[in-house]
Amino acid sequence: MKSSIAALLLIAGSAFAQDTTTAHAEHAAAPMPPASVSSDWAKQRLESSPRHREWVNVKSGNRVVSAFVVYPEVKAKAPAVVVIHEIFGMSDWVQLLADELAESGVIAIAPDLLSGVSGLTDNNAIGKAIRDLPPDQITADLNAVTDYVSKLPAANGKVAVAGFCWGGGQAFRFATNRPTLSAAFVFYGNPPDSPEAIAAIKAPVYGFYAGNDARIGATIPKTQELMKAAGKTYDIVTYDGAGHGFMRAGDAPTPPAEAAAYSANKKARDEAWTRWKALLKKL
Repeated sequence: MKSSIAALLLIAGSAFAQDTTTAHAEHAAAPMPPASVSSDWAKQRLESSPRHREWVNVKSGNRVVSAFVVYPEVKAKAPAVVVIHEIFGMSDWVQLLADELAESGVIAIAPDLLSGVSGLTDNNAIGKAIRDLPPDQITADLNAVTDYVSKLPAANGKVAVAGFCWGGGQAFRFATNRPTLSAAFVFYGNPPDSPEAIAAIKAPVYGFYAGNDARIGATIPKTQELMKAAGKTYDIVTYDGAGHGFMRAGDAPTPPAEAAAYSANKKARDEAWTRWKALLKKL
């Protein structure tokens, strides 16, 4: 992920509505970003895209949420996907991923959940700010963005959510709060951990997990148990050899000193995209 455009958001947590304990535990302090976050590769690729992209302001109560929108080059009205960024915030990679989603035929909208926050000069400050975002504010902002994108003239009204790392946990949590979602795509994020939260989910949940990510992988068996007991769809794939954050890491240029790890992440990223695109066609 990168740091341009006000490196922001993510790091709050994964529980149901007002439960902030898990959220604060997930990232007590923001890790320093890998080299792929702070390079220019994503920005350069985004600038070469032929698709229309724009920043919009979305009203959320007394807040204004800045969001990045990319439109597909299609003839018919399209479904939309709300993209929730990682701990590193509204990076160039998040915008590139939104563009890649639009390339697959959907409208992508990525909200900056730290909209209105200024003075964040390093990744630790960004991470702490994300950690402290009120869960109710996150839900309200995501609801406002979902309402906005569903009513665009080019949209067909169907909206799914996707999130990565911290954003993956928030995507899962949003599914407990937004019954009209068409699907939730959770990329290596923490799950809700209560039967009551799981019971509120209406959309199918599709998980994309890394084999070398025990922190998140350890949560999967309980989530499977809870989702099965509640009669919910929870379809997961774990990509062997991949590490946490493989969608970004596998998107980046090959780091010379990490060729083996990169190869596993690149393979996972490519396989995950193939699966994801097939699921998007069913929206």
